[in-house]
Amino acid sequence: MKESLKIILVFCLICLIWGSTWLAIKTSLFSLTPMFSAGLRFCIASILIFAVVKINKIEIHSDKISVGLYILMGFFSFVFPFGFVYWAESRQVGIPSGLASVLFAVYPFFVLLFSYLFIPNEKIGFYKILGIVLGFGGILVIFSDSIVGDISSYFLGMLAIVLSGIMQASIAVIIKKYGFHLNPLSMNFIPMVIAGIFLTLLGFLMEDFSQLKFDSGAILSVLYLAVFGSIITFTSYYWLLKRINIVILSLIAFITPIVALMLGYLVYDEQLSLMDLWGSVLVLTGLLWANLGNYKKRPA
Repeated sequence: MKESLKIILVFCLICLIWGSTWLAIKTSLFSLTPMFSAGLRFCIASILIFAVVKINKIEIHSDKISVGLYILMGFFSFVFPFGFVYWAESRQVGIPSGLASVLFAVYPFFVLLFSYLFIPNEKIGFYKILGIVLGFGGILVIFSDSIVGDISSYFLGMLAIVLSGIMQASIAVIIKKYGFHLNPLSMNFIPMVIAGIFLTLLGFLMEDFSQLKFDSGAILSVLYLAVFGSIITFTSYYWLLKRINIVILSLIAFITPIVALMLGYLVYDEQLSLMDLWGSVLVLTGLLWANLGNYKKRPA
């Protein structure tokens, strides 16, 4: 298979899976507390990754740069961002998923900013900026109903989602600059171990475990998030990070809400409005514009 086709297929796979994780997180939080649910997810994921790494004899780098990247990823790609997201989507805060999608859409803007500041050879250009603006406009159109009215009660949850997007953007740029030597699978092992341990400990210290219910919905959602939402997506994401422009890759944050809408329509028979369709067209137009610059620069 040509690498260009493989890149497109992996990009679509990530969009499809991450588009479903917001719903899976909500499902797990009906029965589990936020920090414990997130910690359990990453504990399971790290155990499975370790098994795959050992079976395939993949090297886990232990040089200073790699260890530093593992620690940064552990806390600023998993512990804090996912802790914030799970807390914001919990019953105590209850931030609407549409509003969460709009707020997390700051991610591509900060990827653009950080890559401009710290990776000079990572080309930005007019087309990528226009693509991000159009994509964000599409997200605003799709979820316009979710961001009207009194949102003051969600302020802390909104701040948590925005901080999560900023942290994820900074780590993506750091990995792009310094983590090229790391294997996309093994580089997730230690960070997910860190996330599993710390988030589970936070759950023990801060949460009421009398609310825990290990029903089928909780178990299946956590397993899905561990295997598909963590191992497959993050491994695929870092594989792509070595092969395509980081700004283009960040536009996944605009596409996943559309996937969530489509899944709601197909699985739960939710209605799609004209605003949803127009917003989706804007997002896809933004994605095309962002990629157009790459084709303009290629020789005929």
